Amino acid sequence: MAGICRAKFRRQVNHQGVAPSVLGKLTFLGAAKNVTGSCYLLESQNTRVLIDCGMYQERKYQERNWQPFPFDPESLDAVFLTHAHLDHCGLLPKLVRDGYRGKIYCTQATAEIAQIILLDAAHLQAEDAAFKRERHKKEGRRGPYPEMPLYTVEDAEAVEAHFSAVEYLSCVDISSDIEGCYYEAGHVLGAAAININIKQDGKNHRLIFSGDIGEPDRPIINDPTLFHEAEYIVVESTYGDRTHEEHENTDIQKQLRDCINRTVEAGGNIIVPSFALERSQEMLYHLNELFLRKEIPPVTVFLDSPMAIRITEVFKHHAELFDKEMMKRLRQGNSFFNFERLKIVQSTEESKAINNIRGSSIIIAGSGMVTGGRIKHHIVNNIGRPESTILFVGYQAQGTPGRMLLDGAQEIRLLGQMHPVRAHIEKIDGFSAHADRDGLLAWLADIRVPPRCVFITHGEEEAATSFAALVKEKTGWTVNVPQYKDTVELS
Repeated sequence: MAGICRAKFRRQVNHQGVAPSVLGKLTFLGAAKNVTGSCYLLESQNTRVLIDCGMYQERKYQERNWQPFPFDPESLDAVFLTHAHLDHCGLLPKLVRDGYRGKIYCTQATAEIAQIILLDAAHLQAEDAAFKRERHKKEGRRGPYPEMPLYTVEDAEAVEAHFSAVEYLSCVDISSDIEGCYYEAGHVLGAAAININIKQDGKNHRLIFSGDIGEPDRPIINDPTLFHEAEYIVVESTYGDRTHEEHENTDIQKQLRDCINRTVEAGGNIIVPSFALERSQEMLYHLNELFLRKEIPPVTVFLDSPMAIRITEVFKHHAELFDKEMMKRLRQGNSFFNFERLKIVQSTEESKAINNIRGSSIIIAGSGMVTGGRIKHHIVNNIGRPESTILFVGYQAQGTPGRMLLDGAQEIRLLGQMHPVRAHIEKIDGFSAHADRDGLLAWLADIRVPPRCVFITHGEEEAATSFAALVKEKTGWTVNVPQYKDTVELS
């Protein structure tokens, strides 16, 4: 492998400066041969910036959330945030609490949504820690980290003052040798791919961080921006080893229609673990379309996610980010924000009352990977019912309860007890906010001059290595799949 793309492993990231002969150093502090925990440290000759500061959600990596940062937060000059998913922004409260004093640059929509998500995460951590402390006390045992929250509500609130909004197609200067430019990523509302220019010898040396890349032609938001040149590219690979089924023989609304009609006919409920950002809104969009065409019965749809409800409000006042098709629907009065059968569930009491309703209904609740939130209670109340369906519409990381169910678990532990799995377990891949293997290749295809190196991140090891081999085969470019804490010199 070319020297310009060879990684040097270091246990601790020390700020020792960058030699004049190189552009900078890039250290991979998350999402390296795994999907969550996105975090990259970029050091130029005069500047030190972080790109994303995400939380680990895979069970086997969660201990990293509690470890000290392998750098001094006070030494950072800026943080660039691609978008508001927890695996990209979830450790920002810890970063600020541990001494970061600078700005967090992102789009305005991302700033608003991230604040909602971080506050919700802090509340959930406090609730889960209290619940586990009580359960461990009854069981006569102690757990290491889960018995105390990773950060508090006050820590999450402190992040808001650090957000600084950047519009798409605009740049922000951090220093004499670093600027960051924001472009649409087509992933979720406000998500950005970030082009960082390292300025040296009167030239801009372009380093692109894809963030999470969306599929073209998805509802609500615009398609991802395509780039023509870059010296280095850091690209995600969540679905780098597969194509979404809808490209072959699947239609999202057909799958959704068939699942709902089959479950309602059996007398069960459709339980949808859903991410509060984008996935819940996209689910409402498709349900509204099916209701308008009278392809599904008039069942009640419960949006039982206070966070998703607040994020939907952000959608309402950022219509400037919608695509042409969504704007057309709004002008026609066909909005998924407030269709007739939609019931917004705010309080815990209202959420519990759903279980007393007879007949079928559709219940959308978080979290999307069944790692916390109200969805656990709804699944517990339906997992033993053969007539009900647990419908997954998003990626399930290894080790999460959602992944266990999709992998065919016969029983599962939820809320401290084992539950036999009798409900139908289904998944619609077409909802994915991530580009698949072909979409990722298409995103890279507009690069006209071979980059010095493409780094494949944000994918499970098999997906990342498979996509790396495919990129090298199709392009002949130099490709690297970094490991956790690998550092490369950018020449």
